Amino acid sequence: MKKLLLAIAVIFLAGNIQAQRIKLVDGNLKFLKGVKDLNLEYTYNDMKVGKYSEADYVAKKTEEYNKKEAGRGDKWANMWVEDREKRFEPRFELLFNKYIAKYDAVAEQSNNDAEYTMILQTYFTEPGYYIGISSAPASVNCKAIFVKTSDPNTVLAKIDIKKSPGRAGAGWDTGERIKEAYAKAGKELAKFLIKNKAFK
Repeated sequence: MKKLLLAIAVIFLAGNIQAQRIKLVDGNLKFLKGVKDLNLEYTYNDMKVGKYSEADYVAKKTEEYNKKEAGRGDKWANMWVEDREKRFEPRFELLFNKYIAKYDAVAEQSNNDAEYTMILQTYFTEPGYYIGISSAPASVNCKAIFVKTSDPNTVLAKIDIKKSPGRAGAGWDTGERIKEAYAKAGKELAKFLIKNKAFK
């Protein structure tokens, strides 16, 4: 019985260590009160992937996959970039907009008429892995940076999103693991903003 309780405690602590954290790290969110439209942008500049720079990670994985099957690594490298527009960003927007829709608000890319822009900057990605007998989920760290659309150099607020969890498994399809991390980030960021009186 003691061993069972100890195992449960270890699992609980591990879950807490890995839990997603969202925190306002700069500015305040008062300007979002009553806002109905947000322009949305994404950036992946200077992103780290695991213990590597993004460039080193992509080069490493491309070489590994090409050694296993000619052309497979090149295909993977293309998907690594294409997944942002095809999978990650749509999943983020779907969940983010689902929660703010109850306040008749919406966030969209290229909405240049919106007074404010939210820039989602991904600065760390843990791609996870799957090796048959073992797997680990993906996760991402992002910053939601708010600026005036007409004055993008002045930051009004900055929110840090750490360890937004994706899924495990999915074989060599890294994007399938990562996309759910963006869905979770969209959902929890929307809830955080609503809790802090945005859109109301």
